[in-house]
Amino acid sequence: MMRRLACPMVIMVAMLLGACAITGSAPAPAPGMPQAFAEPAAPDAAVPAGDWWSAFGSQELSSLVAAALDANPDLAIAAERVRQAEAQVRIAGATLFPALNFDAGGSRRETRVDGGSWQAGNASSATLSASYEVDLWGKNASAVRSAESLLRATRFDQETVRLTLVAGVANAYFQVLSLRARLVIARENLAIAERVFKVVDARARNGAVSALDLARQQAAVLTQRAAIPPLELQQRQTLFALAILLGRAPEGFDTAASAVTGLAVPRVAPGLPAQLLVRRPDVASAEAQLAAANANVAAARAALLPGIGLTGSAGLASDVLLNFLNGPTATLAIGASLLQPIFDGGRLRAQVDVAASRERELLENYRKFILA
Repeated sequence: MMRRLACPMVIMVAMLLGACAITGSAPAPAPGMPQAFAEPAAPDAAVPAGDWWSAFGSQELSSLVAAALDANPDLAIAAERVRQAEAQVRIAGATLFPALNFDAGGSRRETRVDGGSWQAGNASSATLSASYEVDLWGKNASAVRSAESLLRATRFDQETVRLTLVAGVANAYFQVLSLRARLVIARENLAIAERVFKVVDARARNGAVSALDLARQQAAVLTQRAAIPPLELQQRQTLFALAILLGRAPEGFDTAASAVTGLAVPRVAPGLPAQLLVRRPDVASAEAQLAAANANVAAARAALLPGIGLTGSAGLASDVLLNFLNGPTATLAIGASLLQPIFDGGRLRAQVDVAASRERELLENYRKFILA
């Protein structure tokens, strides 16, 4: 009797000891925020509004931002990545449920006996099978947690793209207006230099000034003239960049406003509250990726332990072609399996090491985001 119980007891003890392999130390906490900063925020410092660009009072800027949010390729790519992450969550969650399959088929076989007549045989069958992996060590649940964390990270990445896009559109718009104002001033300077040159040229012909004075004024005219083409080129490049942000072709794109003087100047508080840190989507994405890496380590450790699978099938078979309900033969099967990796050349252990190293990498990345 004792010998019969010895083997199952040894197996159970080994499985319980192996279960300890899936547990690991939690990631170190992020660095705490100091009690006070070198440049404290003002008492009336407010958190910026979500539509901060509307504070400039430019209807054109608001329409450009709306167009960029609607048609920018980078934002569309980020949205598709979110959809892919949502599908990955559904794929990972499907492992927690049994899998059902239905198989039906028929066949006809003709055999020639001893070179004589042909004998025909028919067969039909229909089978319903089910399989289920017992998630004893939480491997599948860890995979679901990892997929959910990656989904959160992808959504935060999408928000990062959105904020970067809006800031890029606003900066490009302001730069276009600034370059146009600089071009107006440069052309006015050129006109003034040309008028002065005419006066100096007339005085030089009458002997009132020297040829050196005339040459200096001519150089001033050429300098003012040479300053205009780079500004025009920079304006075109900025307009092209703005058009690309809006998902449009650069040819024919333009803005109506011509100067920054028509914009309202929002009131800027002398400081910003430290609570803005929790609103940064890149920091939240780094935190979610760290959580996903922690779940991946648990899943990799669980892969070292035995896997238990349950299977069952029920079906009908008949010797009538495509009619398994005519004189059927019923079948029923139930089974269980236990799979314990014994030797794989260190592959599973290496996967644990990779997952643990990836977790440590993302932890340092998260700390870097917090410190920055």
